[in-house]
Amino acid sequence: MAMTRAERTAIAAAGLVALAVPVLLLAIGREPVPVTPPAPVLLAARPAAAGTTIYTRDVFGAGGDSVSEAPPAPDDAPQLAGIVGRIGADAVAMVRTADGRTRTIAVGEGVDGWTLESLAIDAAYFTRGGQKARVPLPAGE
Repeated sequence: MAMTRAERTAIAAAGLVALAVPVLLLAIGREPVPVTPPAPVLLAARPAAAGTTIYTRDVFGAGGDSVSEAPPAPDDAPQLAGIVGRIGADAVAMVRTADGRTRTIAVGEGVDGWTLESLAIDAAYFTRGGQKARVPLPAGE
């Protein structure tokens, strides 16, 4: 459908008004409103509260007060010989049983009364009743 001449003129006039109004609003000289910056807030360090020694510990275990230190595993806990597979996917633990044999167990399986709860890159976590044990990989093997 073709537009009439009056419709084209009205659209052109509306376009000109739409372009002219912002220019006119910007051109009207108004006094700029002074902007004052907010007053600076002075901060003071507070003394460390009791019980914050965790923040001063050595993260990577070089010192004797390491976060990664755990109590030694009980003597009857399985000995970890290695971890094979991808952690969180298909990893299994190679453990030495009480009779000296080596076998592989997956998370949820048990050996010598201990149940393998989870695996980490450097340790296996076992439970027996209410007892928990972190068995690290042997060093230097």
